[in-house]
Amino acid sequence: MSNYVQSTNFATKDNLSPGDPLKIVKGTEINTEYANIATAVATKADLASPTFTGTPTLPTGTISVTQSPGNSGTAISTTAFVQAAIALLYPVGSIYINATSSTNPGTLLGFGTWTAFGAGRVPVGFDSGNVLFDTAEETGGSADSVVVSHTHVATDAGHTHGFTQTNSNNVSFSPAANAANSGTTSGTTASGNASITNAVPAGSVAGTNQNYQPYITVYMWKRTV
Repeated sequence: MSNYVQSTNFATKDNLSPGDPLKIVKGTEINTEYANIATAVATKADLASPTFTGTPTLPTGTISVTQSPGNSGTAISTTAFVQAAIALLYPVGSIYINATSSTNPGTLLGFGTWTAFGAGRVPVGFDSGNVLFDTAEETGGSADSVVVSHTHVATDAGHTHGFTQTNSNNVSFSPAANAANSGTTSGTTASGNASITNAVPAGSVAGTNQNYQPYITVYMWKRTV
């Protein structure tokens, strides 16, 4: 690829004195100019479907023309356009999640201000009908098992146990007389009350870290600006 370079200065010839042999325009000079023009044209790339050779280079300055976000044309997109398009996917308030990288999304995506979000918590959908979930970023819950306070009541008005006792008495007299006395006695024991004790069931475990659902740890970030 070459540019046209003029070999003969025709304006200089015009300024020469009449009769000066250098003032004459020669056919070889004209042929040289046409040859230079032909070479320059032949080595330039066509505007339509050009074929490049060598090592083509792109402009090193700032490209001022940038497509608007959402443009579906086939023109080449600048970095600014790509970042603006991605930014539409993550407006302020969006949550970015990455399974392995802890790098701030501002560095990864190239835009926005991001802060770590939801450490040790899982997200729950907004529910205007439930006071636990009717405000954005409302928190609650506990990692440990919570046993609701309760009591066990046992009522015993008192009770007795019946019994029957058999009595047998032998009396000896001298010289040879005996007398026998036997009989039964019935009654009840004194009134008493029952006692109830609540024991911890066998195999019970501590409540620490017992409220977690199945989970997987990821990095979460919230865009603030």
